[in-house]
Amino acid sequence: MASARASLREPQQDRSRATRARLLASAMTCLAELGWAGATVAVIAEHAGVSRGATQHYFPTREDLFTAALEHMAELRLAEIRREAARLPAGSASRTTDVVALLVRMYTGPLFRAALQLWAAASANEFLRGRVLPLEARLGREAHQAAIELLGADESRPGVHEAVQATLDLARGLGLADTLADDSRRRQRIISQWAVMLDAALAAEAV
Repeated sequence: MASARASLREPQQDRSRATRARLLASAMTCLAELGWAGATVAVIAEHAGVSRGATQHYFPTREDLFTAALEHMAELRLAEIRREAARLPAGSASRTTDVVALLVRMYTGPLFRAALQLWAAASANEFLRGRVLPLEARLGREAHQAAIELLGADESRPGVHEAVQATLDLARGLGLADTLADDSRRRQRIISQWAVMLDAALAAEAV
């Protein structure tokens, strides 16, 4: 009897996880496409194919939904970047360029567009800002750690922390430039030049 109850719970838990994942993905999609004002809970629920009541069961407030969505999607993107980096040829002459390009991809596309909408809303909403700031600080630390690992940089050397952080700041700026028009051609030239400068900075610190 106990095993029967457990076997019933498993499909229910699977459905619950799937529903939650759909809501998180829909929140980011709607936020990126419609902005903060347009991405209401009702719109997100309809996009996900979930009732509004069920949505509020998982996420009691709009702020709960958006901060959870940003966290979930950022973690997925970081994991994806790490998987892509693991497939890069070891010892490749273009390793730094490839890694910088991967990091820039974290700040281009729908996820970053959605994050920008959330940041803009948080700048005028004290409660939302209180939710977003600590989350962004943690995600920023995780992105920085991922960059250190992917570049094989030794952060104990003076200047390395700043060089890696500047790379992430550059990536964010390039992502911002891409929000109004396709900036890919100019972006690739900047990535290539930055990789040369980053290699030189890391090598200089290694002497």
